[in-house]
Amino acid sequence: MWTVETLNATVDDEIGALPVDMRARLVRLGMLIESVGFQGLPADTVKHLEDKLWELRIRGRDGIARAIYLTAVQQRVVILRVFIKKTQKTPKQELELARQRAKELR
Repeated sequence: MWTVETLNATVDDEIGALPVDMRARLVRLGMLIESVGFQGLPADTVKHLEDKLWELRIRGRDGIARAIYLTAVQQRVVILRVFIKKTQKTPKQELELARQRAKELR
């Protein structure tokens, strides 16, 4: 059984800053992962970034958001960074921030 959690209050605030429809979609994706695992997600929802970092792709009326996460031990997903995506590629500073936050788990 999978669990989905956020790293800390900062990530909670990033989620809270998303438009309502994107926030709802992120919550729904989290619930899907917890109930049936990643195989229950639409095919284009998850993308591997590097090493242990992955991203959830969230589409909404106002654009596209990303939630960078890693899978920790015992089927645990920890969301490290949530942001509105403005470019085609995931910005380097977003990846770097996620890497720094991932160190808090070790």
